[in-house]
Amino acid sequence: MTIRKLIPPIHIHPILLFFIIISFITGTFVELFIILSIVLFHELGHYIAAAYFNWRIRQVMLWIFGGVMDTDEQGSRPVKEEFIVTIAGPFQHVMIYLLVLIASYFSLLQPSLIDTILFYNTTLLVFNLLPIWPLDGGKLLFFLLSQRYSFQRAYHNIIILSIILCLLIIIVQLLVFSFTLSSILIMVFLLFENRSEWKKRHYVFIRFLLNRYKGNNWIKSVSPITVPYQYTLMEVFSLFKRDVKHSIFIQMPDNKRLAIDENECLRSYFFDRNYDKTVGEAVTYTII
Repeated sequence: MTIRKLIPPIHIHPILLFFIIISFITGTFVELFIILSIVLFHELGHYIAAAYFNWRIRQVMLWIFGGVMDTDEQGSRPVKEEFIVTIAGPFQHVMIYLLVLIASYFSLLQPSLIDTILFYNTTLLVFNLLPIWPLDGGKLLFFLLSQRYSFQRAYHNIIILSIILCLLIIIVQLLVFSFTLSSILIMVFLLFENRSEWKKRHYVFIRFLLNRYKGNNWIKSVSPITVPYQYTLMEVFSLFKRDVKHSIFIQMPDNKRLAIDENECLRSYFFDRNYDKTVGEAVTYTII
């Protein structure tokens, strides 16, 4: 890996610039600098791991509530590879703990500054591991759901669960804990982010199918699927799992079972544009 690859294209959100100015006026620049440094260190973990796997990365965006690595590869790479890239971010917090421990041992930093770094490092780590999409904790839960359920079902479940958790946290904060505007704003932001994800869930699924159609499917195992002949192609696709190759067996009206490869179904949908065709019609057309 070249040195150039270790340095991501970093962009600062305009809102963050406003908060930086406010921090100078209010005397909280040190706290904000610590938070941004931890966030940047976190995102560097994601970036270095992604660069190692030759992901296409547009930028790393820093904003007031954290950071995000902008990439087109999410959902189109092997689960194991995406897991490593995702966990690389939280792992950076462990490295921060070690660096702070060394700094404390050699008295390189003031105790008050060390306490501040530890507080924000722990806070950001715990927050980032919440099982809410698109936080790292939400992505890790999505990977676990993908091992058990189809891609579509796992994706729908993580978005619905994220929306429910955001609402619960907002309610608990309002009714139980003291009102904190920043934490409420973060949860509201995540709530709207998941609402947006739910609206474009169909496009995310189509992108997943297109990657399979183009051959970008890392096969870890083979699993057969048995479906009735009247299933539409899209209903069959909804059963597809990540990193799994599917042989599709179709139960025909005369109790015969016909087999068709998943690539033939995908070709029928994307190349032949048989959007409303049933899998029974697709297999009959293939045999003819």
